[in-house]
Amino acid sequence: MFIDYQSMSVWQLLAFEAPGWGGTLLSGLLLSLEIAILGFLFGLVIGFFGALGKLGKSIVCRDLWSCYTTVVRAIPELVLILLIYFALPNLLNSLLSLVGISNIEINGFIAGVLVISFVQGAYATEVVRSAMLAIPAGQIEAAHAFAMPKYKILYRISLPAMLPHALPGLSNLWLIATKDTALLAVVGFTELTLAARQAAGATKEQLLFLTVAGGLYLCISLVSDALFKYFIRRSNKGQIHG
Repeated sequence: MFIDYQSMSVWQLLAFEAPGWGGTLLSGLLLSLEIAILGFLFGLVIGFFGALGKLGKSIVCRDLWSCYTTVVRAIPELVLILLIYFALPNLLNSLLSLVGISNIEINGFIAGVLVISFVQGAYATEVVRSAMLAIPAGQIEAAHAFAMPKYKILYRISLPAMLPHALPGLSNLWLIATKDTALLAVVGFTELTLAARQAAGATKEQLLFLTVAGGLYLCISLVSDALFKYFIRRSNKGQIHG
């Protein structure tokens, strides 16, 4: 059915019901947020263990984590997306075929979460490591003097003390994660950017829909910035600054 988009007003084009594209943009925004949140959280877990590994006594462990952070930070995210989306399934299926297991597929959502987690983990490793190094040595020494077990030192002293130092860096990583979801458009995953491009292509209103997409990303950034500033203020309460 032919739809005359040129005769429609801006509000009709952005309506949530068809033939408006507002629902498609909202769906893309929600998918972008889901991928960003999952990728950021998984990356934070990787970064936490990576920081412990780089600060540990094992030379092999330190070297492995150093290689991971160096390589990931050197390779563009777009290349990693293409590798995971196209090359990784081929490699896995080749290995699985050797043991008689059927092929698997990695969809755009899983590829996006994997890539963002992988990239975020490398940067989060350095953020968390730097935050741990910023903890006053006297606090850790006092805990050892009381014969406190290592796991208690970790969650009772290290984590609360490192949080004010880590949050500014983590806030930047979160904003990077939200913007990196736009790269998934290259593999045909309909996140916010691709949804805006599809709407712009169908209606010939490139300026309108790409501006709306940019405005939505800006809203995410502003809300995220306000939330992280709140968390930073809360984490700084009771801290002694020299």
